[in-house]
Amino acid sequence: MAGDIVPIELGLTEGNLFTLWAPRWREGDDEWEAFLGLEDDLYALPSVAELVAFVRTDDDNDLVDHPAWDTIKQVQANELVPEDRYSYDLVGVPELAAEDPKPEVLAELEDALEIVRIIGEVCELTPVTKFFNGNPILGAVTVGTNNFVGREGVDLWVRIGRLISKNWDDVIDALDEVVTTPKVDAAAVEVATVELAAAASAEDEDEPEYSAVDPLFENDDDEDDASAALVEDADDVDDDDFWVGVGIDPIRIYTDGGEFLTLRCYLGDDPLFLGRKGTIYGFGSERALTRFLADNSDHDLAKLSTFNEVQAAADTNELEYDVLPENVYALQGIGEDILDGPRRVEQRQLDLAVELLTDAADYAGINTVNEALATTTPLGWFVDYTVHPDPKRLAPSGPFDNEAEVWRALVHDFEDRLTRRG
Repeated sequence: MAGDIVPIELGLTEGNLFTLWAPRWREGDDEWEAFLGLEDDLYALPSVAELVAFVRTDDDNDLVDHPAWDTIKQVQANELVPEDRYSYDLVGVPELAAEDPKPEVLAELEDALEIVRIIGEVCELTPVTKFFNGNPILGAVTVGTNNFVGREGVDLWVRIGRLISKNWDDVIDALDEVVTTPKVDAAAVEVATVELAAAASAEDEDEPEYSAVDPLFENDDDEDDASAALVEDADDVDDDDFWVGVGIDPIRIYTDGGEFLTLRCYLGDDPLFLGRKGTIYGFGSERALTRFLADNSDHDLAKLSTFNEVQAAADTNELEYDVLPENVYALQGIGEDILDGPRRVEQRQLDLAVELLTDAADYAGINTVNEALATTTPLGWFVDYTVHPDPKRLAPSGPFDNEAEVWRALVHDFEDRLTRRG
C-alpha cells in the first residue's frame, strides 16, 4: 500500500491484542511493510485505549517514518477501533478450518492466513515462513468455494484442515514469542478511555443530517442556483472552521512524485479544484500554497464569492490547513497491490483513490475513469469487490496484470494533470 496505517486485532494465546499494520508503501524506489513495534518486537496492547495512548505518546518505533504517522497520532480514539474485517481470531484458525467450506468461512480463513503470513515475513519468523512456503496447497483457500466442490474438492479441504491442525501450534508459538506489550502512560490511557466511552455513547444517539453548503459564484447568472442550495440550518456549520465557512476543503495527495497540498470544493455534485482547465495545482508546502493564493486569481476557485475571504486570509498569512483524514489520498503502491488480488489491497485507500481520480476526471471533463471503473470491466469489478466485499459473491480471479495496468494508466493520466506550483 502506501499512505495508510490500519488498526488490527489479533486473537492470540494471551487474548485479543491490538496493534497497527502499515501495508506496503513506497519511499522512492524502496518498498516497505511494517507493524507497530521496534526491531525484533511486535507491539500489541490489551485494549484500544492503551493502543491509542501508546500511539499518542511514543515516537520510538518502526512506524515513525511512515508518511501517515503524524496523522495517526492525531486521530480520535474511536478511529483506532479495528473494523470487523481487521479482527483476526488466529487461535481459532484450526476450528475454522474444520468447518464446512462455506464462502464466509473461506473469507475469514483467507484473511487470517494472510495476516499471519505477512507477520511472518515482516518479523522474519522462520516457523511461519516455512509453514507457508512448504505448503502451497494453502493457496487454494484464496480462490473461493470452486476448489472444494465434489469428491476431490472435499479431499483438498480435509487435507488443508489436517495441515493446519498439525502445524498451527508452532505458528501461534512463533507469534506469541515476537509479541511484546510495551509500557503505556497511565494518564494517556485514562484520556483515551473517556474518549472511547463518549464515542460509544454518541453512536447510540441519532445524529442530525448535514447538508454541505456550496460556495457562491460571483457570476449573477449562477447566484440564483447557488443561493437555492443554502437551505441548511446554520447551527449545523462549525462557525470556527474557516474552510467550512468558505465551503472549500484542503486536500493532501501522495504520489510517486511526492506530496501535494491543494484545495477542492463541490458545486452541487461537481468537483472544482484549485487549478485551471482541468489541470490541478499542487504545492509542496503550506507556505507555498498560501503565497500562491495571496498573489493569484487566475484559477477556477477565483470564481467563488468566498474566494475573497480566502485571499484576504492568505494576504495576512492567517491560513491553516488542517486536512481531514477523509481528504488524504495516497496513490502509491496500489497498482502493485492489485497484482496480488482484492484482499491485498487496503479497502479505504482504494476507495479514497477512486474518489480522487473520479473527481479529477470530472473536473477535467473526461470520461476515462468512469469508463474504466464501470462494473462491467475487469478493473471495475475488481474495485467494486474490494471496496464492497461480500463473501457470497464470486471473487475476481487472477492473474490481475490487466487490472493493474489499467489502474496505473489512470494514475499516470491523473499525475499528468497534477502540476506542482511551489
